[in-house]
Amino acid sequence: MNTLSLFSGIGGLDYGLERAGLNIVGQVEIDPYCRRVLAERFPGTPTHEDVRTAIAWWRSMRRPAVHLVAGGFPCQDISSAATNGVRAGLIGAKSGLWSAYRDVVADLGPEWVIVENSPEWRRWVPSVRRDLWALGYASVPLRVSAGSLGAPHPRPRCVVVANSHGQSESLRAIYAEVAGLRPVPTGRGDWREPYTGTLRVVDGSTRGVDGPRRRAVGNAVVPSLGVLLGRLVTGQFVEGVA
Repeated sequence: MNTLSLFSGIGGLDYGLERAGLNIVGQVEIDPYCRRVLAERFPGTPTHEDVRTAIAWWRSMRRPAVHLVAGGFPCQDISSAATNGVRAGLIGAKSGLWSAYRDVVADLGPEWVIVENSPEWRRWVPSVRRDLWALGYASVPLRVSAGSLGAPHPRPRCVVVANSHGQSESLRAIYAEVAGLRPVPTGRGDWREPYTGTLRVVDGSTRGVDGPRRRAVGNAVVPSLGVLLGRLVTGQFVEGVA
């Protein structure tokens, strides 16, 4: 399944989809630091810097047909994190880039679409699903947390999975599979107890050092979510899918 990744970041979602057997045929990411990471992790995969011109770029490349478009558009105008005042929602300067994502889907006509974003689903999921429906896609909204997939922290996310053929049977199966995931209980704060892995802690570095890396990691999709979604859209319904 050829996959075009939008708002790729450092490729967390892409890495998971690739592990599930999907083929990443192109990536779109505006941040120069993230593009350097993508070049290292996905050598040979063509990249582009701006989703607003991605259609022309892709067509000029004469690349293969795209079966899946996947990615999470900017969350700043819909997320509750580090946000002051009224949120602009999908008409905001950043989260409004959903319209460019939608245009890519409309132009390329993939069989599947995966849209990942903030757990504040009321601020974006209904509008995104309406837009996809207008393009001929049936969809299901999913709520899943990294903690349900083995991570030592919750990191809840919302995902819209859409299919161009209106295959309600497969979409219902995907919804049921994700709904059956049990959240991992946490102990103190937001971390699962006991946890024996390595955690990043304050190390005395000057404030602001390594900012691009911290920001990129903070924005990244947990790869195990990509594995789950990749297996579900390709029909790999197996016990312990995560």
